Amino acid sequence: MKIIDLTEETKADILEKLLKRSPSSYPEYEKTVSDIIENVKKRGDEAIFEYAEKFDHCSLNRDNFMVTEAEIEEAVKEVGNDLMRVMEKSMNNIREYHESQKRQSFFNTKENGVILGQRITPIERVGIYVPGGKAVYPSSVLMNAVPAIVAGVKSIVMTTPAGPDGKVNSQVLAACKLLHIDHIYKTGGAQAIAALAYGTDSIKKVHKIVGPGNIFVALAKRAVYGHVSIDSIAGPSEILVLADDSANPKFVAADLLSQAEHDEMASAILVTTSRELAEKVSAEIEAFLPALSRREIIRKSLDNYGYALVAKHIRDALDAVNDIASEHLEIVTRDPWKTMTMVKNAGAIFLGPYSSEPLGDYFAGPNHVLPTNGTAKFFSPLSVDDFIKKSSVISYSEHALRSIHEDIEAFAKAEKLSAHANSIAVRFK
Repeated sequence: MKIIDLTEETKADILEKLLKRSPSSYPEYEKTVSDIIENVKKRGDEAIFEYAEKFDHCSLNRDNFMVTEAEIEEAVKEVGNDLMRVMEKSMNNIREYHESQKRQSFFNTKENGVILGQRITPIERVGIYVPGGKAVYPSSVLMNAVPAIVAGVKSIVMTTPAGPDGKVNSQVLAACKLLHIDHIYKTGGAQAIAALAYGTDSIKKVHKIVGPGNIFVALAKRAVYGHVSIDSIAGPSEILVLADDSANPKFVAADLLSQAEHDEMASAILVTTSRELAEKVSAEIEAFLPALSRREIIRKSLDNYGYALVAKHIRDALDAVNDIASEHLEIVTRDPWKTMTMVKNAGAIFLGPYSSEPLGDYFAGPNHVLPTNGTAKFFSPLSVDDFIKKSSVISYSEHALRSIHEDIEAFAKAEKLSAHANSIAVRFK
């Protein structure tokens, strides 16, 4: 891991490099994604089947496109009771946390006959994308589906690529069993996003698409946004550990490695006021690496986006934390709660030496679908709010409108919208 003195120049260089990982930085793939989307719009299922053969080496047709109940039951047996119990505990923690996010409709009344309110209704139909490829994430099935279920979404459709044998990962299907998701289609990539957004003979169009994916999935979600809603355009995984000299270097190193193993473009950054800690963490990383199964991916990630930034003062360290706005932020200082009060931008914040980032990935309950690439400055984690709609409710009595109709007419006339003014005035002529 590169150990660098934190200055305005080094921070700017790192921020520029990190931003280059954004899906928006890969315009060379946009034409391919656009062509796939148009093909699916025109040819529907047939295009999906051709892409499955081309990209996944999987032979699909109308008879085996949708996962069957028998396939789900077979997957549950393959996973076994022990992992099923763990996933069920995780699901319950996620559900309990998201239940606290639920909002209620409200109505406020006034004596003059005015009733104003807000009506909350769930999105009717949601599509969840689950990636295949380098790694498979049943945890993401739970994180994307549970808040939708808590919000009251009635119809959830899932797409995920099948392997050359025509089967979907058993752990993913086992998670679907826990959640009672039974509309699962064997398709991935940009073609899956197009199918969810525009519909095919087999897949009914959804109103919102959520879930992570590769660069083609990210660009496809961006392309269909507006026709449907999306959660976000996610970039590679990130972790930033803010630590002082009280931190355990072995713990810090292990936590940095936990995110670096996602893929070669993941970033793992330590910001500290202690050069000694930075050197010890770097040494611990080298000691851990030989025993880790994804060490080649980790090495590339650290070589490209791994840093230990040594700050002169905690204020400088916090400025870097807020500028980077990491997806995951661990605070390992003497008083992490006090330090947290000075953090403005982070997707999820983990406090203290025993709040390791994987706790949030799998089990604690808060959502692990988080803003990346600095978007924590204005985006939030996936939540129940992502699966609801809010409608304003307005009711005025004649008495209430009479008392203010001239004000509204004057405002409308000022904007030269005479039909607006007339709509109010006609009621009192």
